[in-house]
Amino acid sequence: MVETVLVPFDGSQMSERALEYVGREHPETAVHLLYVLDHVEASYEFDWTSLPGYWDNGSQEATDRGRAILDDAEEAAQRAGLTVAERELLVGRPATRIVEYGEEHDIHLIVMGTHGRQGLSRYILGSVTERVLRRSSVPVTVVR
Repeated sequence: MVETVLVPFDGSQMSERALEYVGREHPETAVHLLYVLDHVEASYEFDWTSLPGYWDNGSQEATDRGRAILDDAEEAAQRAGLTVAERELLVGRPATRIVEYGEEHDIHLIVMGTHGRQGLSRYILGSVTERVLRRSSVPVTVVR
């Protein structure tokens, strides 16, 4: 029986679909929501050089965006009828942090979308979902 599910949430439509899937297939489970702040990816999206103290300002902006994404994730989980046990924002390489979180928090299942990134960044930086599938000792369900 699945008691805890981790849903890595990046604000994409695919991560919302992952929550909808959990709501349909595992409605009684405790859901952990995770957003991983990848400073490498954030540096592509923010003009760090335009501000004095650019690293501190950009880092705070990325953190604030991550918190807003987790707020959206919690709202989506509630719409799906799920109980949110935990929500966490971590910094690091997304696939690595997702796998670590699953192992460290007694997660029974990881449910994630096929992809969140689009365009060139997906090919340059690789697929987080693929890396989680290859590295996780926790079962992973991929939602399309």
